[in-house]
Parts: sequence; C-alpha cells; structure tokens
Amino acid sequence: MPIAQLDGLKTRLVAYGRFVEDMIRKSRTAFATRGVEILAAIINADEPHANESEIDLEEECTSLIAQHQPMARDLRTILMILRMTTDLERIADHAVNIAESVRDAIDGADEPPDMAVLSMFDETLQMLDCALQAFTGEDARLGQKVCETDPTVDSQATSILERLSASMTTNPASIPQNLALLKIAGNLERIADLSTNIGEDVIYMTEGRVIKHHRQEEAK
Repeated sequence: MPIAQLDGLKTRLVAYGRFVEDMIRKSRTAFATRGVEILAAIINADEPHANESEIDLEEECTSLIAQHQPMARDLRTILMILRMTTDLERIADHAVNIAESVRDAIDGADEPPDMAVLSMFDETLQMLDCALQAFTGEDARLGQKVCETDPTVDSQATSILERLSASMTTNPASIPQNLALLKIAGNLERIADLSTNIGEDVIYMTEGRVIKHHRQEEAK
C-alpha cells in the first residue's frame, strides 16, 4: 500500500495521542493551581474532540484495509493502530473522569495539593509520552521501558489508597476530598495500564513479539 497513506495515518494517531496526553496534563495543572476553568474546557470541549478523532481514525483504518488489502507488516501496523486508537479513546475517558475528580478535590480545599498524587500524575504522563515516542520511532526498547514502569505506578496507587483510607478512618471530615483523590489515582493507574498496552503493541508491531502473556505470568 502507499507509504504516504500509512505515514499519514501514523501521524494522525500520534496527534490524537498528544491531544489526549494534554487533557491529562491540563488536569495536573488544575490540581496543582486550583484552576477550575481549565477543567471545564476538558469536560466540555476536549472530550467531544477526542471522540471525533477516534471515529475518524477507525474509519480511515477500515478504509485502508478495504482499499489496499495490505499484507504482512503493513497489515500488522494498521491493526495495531486500531488497537491503539481504542486504548487512546479509553485514556481520554479516564482523563475526563480525572478532570471531574480534580474539580471535586479542589472544591473548598485549603491545604496544598497532595504531592503523592502529583507525583503519580508525572509518572503516568511520562509513561504515555514514552509510549507515543516508542510508536513514532518504532522503538521496541522504549516500548519495553513503558511496560517495566507500570509496577511503579501500581505501587504509587497502592500507597495512596492505604494512606487516604487510614486518614478517612481517623478523620471522617476528610472523606469527600480523599474519595476524589482516590478516584484520580485509580484513573491514573488505568491510564498507565493502557499506556503499557501501547508499549506492548509497539513491540509486536516492530518485532512481531507478543509479551503480554509473559508479563502476566511474571506477575503471578
């Protein structure tokens, strides 16, 4: 199939990924600065745009397969782009959930932003950035690095859960805000998982190697 069409599809996927990444980054900024107006933009404007981008990418992938009947690596690449598009759409959904939870967390809050949650934002954003870089550069080693970082985010989520659960037990007044923080952490953890999916897809796209089941076996 024409290289230009496949390269154009890759470019649009990365643009979609960067847009979704920016949604998360905006929520991180809002959380750190209590910028409520930023959150409204994510919920009211960014989400519809992300959904439209997903539909356009899926339609283009289907059209390319129907028109050119690609074989071997080209077909594998298009199928991986379809998978990544789905993962990015789910990340966008989690980004909206985060924006809503950040809004709840900063509502009436007097204390500084939770540093552990900010750190989890940073780690998760780094994972997504590396996943998109791995795809752009067809870099299997960078894809592997994304997969290897996932346990770090899992550990952060567990630590936040344990700390905030203890706080809610001893200080019931903290329950509404802490629940919002737990929702942020839970959604960040899911974004890290989906970024790991992209890292795995890059490895498969570039090397034809499936690592998903090996990773699950190692976790047992």
